[in-house]
Amino acid sequence: MGLDRAVLFRLATSERLERTVRSLPAGERVAWRAASRYVAGRSRSEALGVADRLLVDGHGVSVDLFGELVADVGEATEVVEHYRSLIAALPAPPTDVWLSVDLTHLALDVDRPGAADRLAHIVDALPPGRRVQVGAEDARRTDAVLSCILEVAGRGLADRLGGTVQANLVRSADDADALAAAGVHIRLVKGAYIETAGAHAYGEPTDVAYLRLGFRLAEQRAAWSMATHDGRLREALLLGAGPVTVEHLLGVRPDVLADLRRRDVPTRVYVPYGQGWFRYWMRRLAESRGA
Repeated sequence: MGLDRAVLFRLATSERLERTVRSLPAGERVAWRAASRYVAGRSRSEALGVADRLLVDGHGVSVDLFGELVADVGEATEVVEHYRSLIAALPAPPTDVWLSVDLTHLALDVDRPGAADRLAHIVDALPPGRRVQVGAEDARRTDAVLSCILEVAGRGLADRLGGTVQANLVRSADDADALAAAGVHIRLVKGAYIETAGAHAYGEPTDVAYLRLGFRLAEQRAAWSMATHDGRLREALLLGAGPVTVEHLLGVRPDVLADLRRRDVPTRVYVPYGQGWFRYWMRRLAESRGA
């Protein structure tokens, strides 16, 4: 992993950098111009417009309101109401629209039991056939995230839940087994966080772990998708595991998405929106350094 990529990941969480860029003359405008490739908009209406266009092109979508690391329960409760309002505004089934959320956006760090309740409150508002995909966060939060997902699944909501498994974490085979046994959909990713322990090295070791996990999930007949822009991994799994849904981030390799649809491979696009776009954009820059 190059130093520049590691530095960019640290900068991606820097409030100071964000304030500095936005305070510069034309700084926010220039940054937004670059970021808008990856962001559906600042508002819900903009995001739904992007989602509609993707749906017309034959892709499923997963809509996410930017936000993480919330430490105020009242703010987290407002996030829940925003998601429930978003659910009411989505196009009606059978359109292929899911949601995404990070549990620290629901105050996981300060109120783990309450975060599970808040997740359940969102999931319960979904019509049958739709899911909330819970995002992966850094390894020190993996136990808390997994326990919340499994708790909510145990309330009879497994068919409306998705969990994210990071192939770079050594523990992920056991986590994937637990989610699959609970009936939770699994989104398999490489893993974007720079971990200090309990993780495979970036590059070939993580790629091998990704393939092993993908074939493991296919053998178990689990409900899963592969979220990767790595063509070698994608094609190997499509050849060996069949037409598994391929997930992409908005703005990344739309040409590949179009080709997959022509091949009748199901696809889903992550559609994020909101005011917290700057640090998300910085993460995309970091991941592009050797992603």
